[in-house]
This record gives sequence, structure tokens and C-alpha cells, in this order.
Amino acid sequence: MTLEMAVAAAMFVGVVVYALFGGADFGSGFFDLTAGGSERGAELRTQVDRSIGPVWEANHVWLIYVLVTWWTAFPEAFAAAMETLILPMFLALFGIVLRGASFAFRKYAETLGQARFFGVVFALSSVVTPFFFGTIAGAIASGRVPASGRGELIGSWVNPTSIFGGVIAVGTCAFLAGVFLTADAARAGSAGLAATLRLRTLSVGLVTGAVVFAALVPLERDAPTLADGLETRAAPLIVLSFLAGAATLWLLWTRRFALARPAALLAVAAVVLGWGVAQYPWLLVDEVTIADAAGARATLQGVLIAAAIAAALVLPSLAYLYRLTQTEAWTRPDH
Repeated sequence: MTLEMAVAAAMFVGVVVYALFGGADFGSGFFDLTAGGSERGAELRTQVDRSIGPVWEANHVWLIYVLVTWWTAFPEAFAAAMETLILPMFLALFGIVLRGASFAFRKYAETLGQARFFGVVFALSSVVTPFFFGTIAGAIASGRVPASGRGELIGSWVNPTSIFGGVIAVGTCAFLAGVFLTADAARAGSAGLAATLRLRTLSVGLVTGAVVFAALVPLERDAPTLADGLETRAAPLIVLSFLAGAATLWLLWTRRFALARPAALLAVAAVVLGWGVAQYPWLLVDEVTIADAAGARATLQGVLIAAAIAAALVLPSLAYLYRLTQTEAWTRPDH
């Protein structure tokens, strides 16, 4: 493996992990948004707060890691992407800020009206943020980001591939969050809430799966390079994603919630990996390859060393945090 490929692989690991854990975090907003009125949705919203409260800030470490690695190791490609896709990137990052602020503020709202307002902002920003990230991925994957950076300000991310990418991102996040929330509710002894979440998650999973496979049709014309990769070298990963997704739905149906979570993670990870494998060797599809976009060799070496040090220092703490939030003491309703 070449040095630039090693750095690209390390960066893409961050993309996959952010899609999994950040995705499950974002997806909770969908269930918050559809929970119902203040009284009917109180139990679900309390579960959302309990499930994502300790981790929602930590999950964004992966986004920072990806962006810093991208602009350090592949600066010209990063500049080109940011120049063309500045609008969806700004909207996604603004959504993260709104989401975090409203999630915190609604806990300290002085009136019910204020709590409702901040709750709506939290839920809506949780949905639109992954949508814009999906449109960015679709723009890059469909070859709409030129190496010069002078791509269409609107058309680059308002197109079939980007729209499908945004919808799939929202559905995938909601599906992951539903699986996690259902398992958390069941472990906390909230049988009624777990049953409600189980049915909603099954519905979201079926719709999202249908959209994923329906998207393969317009990709043939709109993103031929990506479509060719999905149908050839990435095909095993797409099949794996389908099988893992089907297994997740079956495990939810049979109420094996603890097993459904790793199956859901595998299904989503396989889809994201399939995108990366299908796009290889392009960093900006049909424009710039990974090898051509790489910075100076010394810079790439420094990035790999920094990534290794960060992994050694940060990963154990994150693993402990995630494990701690799954303990019985944390998931008790009276915690």
C-alpha cells in the first residue's frame, strides 16, 4: 500500500465511524420529531435524551478528524470541494451548531413553549444535517466537483445522485437510531416504548432499503463511474449490506434487540465501504485521483503519525464512554 493510500484509508475509517455513531446520534432527531405532542411523546424524548446525552458531542470528533486529515493531506482537492460545495457544507455545519445548542437549551427552558421551540429546532436540524452531508457525498461521487473548484454552486448538489444521497443518509441515520433506541428502551424496562420504537424502526428500515436499491437505477445515467464500481468491485459489500439489513429487520421482528445493533452497524458500514470501494481510485470522481491529490510526502508521514498517536490516546476513552452508557446503572429510568 502506498503512503497516500494509507492516509486515504485512515481518513475513510473516520468517515465510516462518523456515519455509524454520528449517524445514530443524528437519527434520534427523526424519532424526536415524530414522537407526538408534549404528553404523548414525553417518554420517547426522555429516552432520546438519556441515550445520546453522554455521547453526542464526542461523536463529532470523527468529523473533525476527517476534515483536518482531508485539508492537511489532500489540500487542493479539499479546497476544490469546499469552493464548489460551500453551501451544503455551511448548511450542514450550521445544522450541527443549531442542533447542539437547542439540545442543551431545551433542558433548561423556563416555559413549556420554549422547550417545544428548542425541541423542534433540535429535531429538524438533526434531520437536515445528514441530508446535506449526503448531498455533498453525492456531488463528489457523481463527478460534479471539478479540480479547479469552479463547479456549479447549486447544480453540483441539487441533482439525482445528491438528492438520493441525502435521503439515504437521513433514512440510514434514523434506522440506526431506531435500533439503538429500541434496545436502550427494552434494557431500561420500558416495554411499551420499545414496542412502539420497534414498529417505527421496522418501517424506516424497509423504506430506506427500498430507496437504496431504487437509487441504483438513476445512478447508471447520473453517476456512471460510481455505478460501475458498485456493480463490480463493490458488489460483495452491497450484497453484505442487504443481508445484514435483512438480518437486522428479522432480529427486530423477533425482539432480539441486543443482536440487532451489531447487525445494523454492519449493514450501514458495508454501504459506506461500498461507496468508498466503488469510487476508488478517485478522491474527486473523474477529476482527481488519490495519488494525484496527495500532498508532500513529509506531510503524509506526519498525518499518519498523528493519527496513530490520536488513536492510542482517544480510542480507549471513547470505547470506555460508549461501554459506560450501556451499563444497567446508566439505562435505568431513574438514573
